[in-house]
Amino acid sequence: MQVQVETFMDDGGAEKLRRFYLNGRQIEVAENIDQWHGADYRYFKVRGSDGNVYILYLDELRTEWALTMYQRSHSRDTPDAM
Repeated sequence: MQVQVETFMDDGGAEKLRRFYLNGRQIEVAENIDQWHGADYRYFKVRGSDGNVYILYLDELRTEWALTMYQRSHSRDTPDAM
């Protein structure tokens, strides 16, 4: 699955996700929930504008993103295109 991510720096200097693309499908980030990192990787837990929760992984050495977890929202207002 192809993953592309757009980020921004918040007022405190932390990198946050703005939007991401899964196989060309754009998902706006409604909430940056959490992030954690190691020596050469970072994980970002976000809620998309579709209500779903995603965990995205950044391999900092290769600068490659991957989707590692997807949790479908229990209250579905929009159909899931995945």
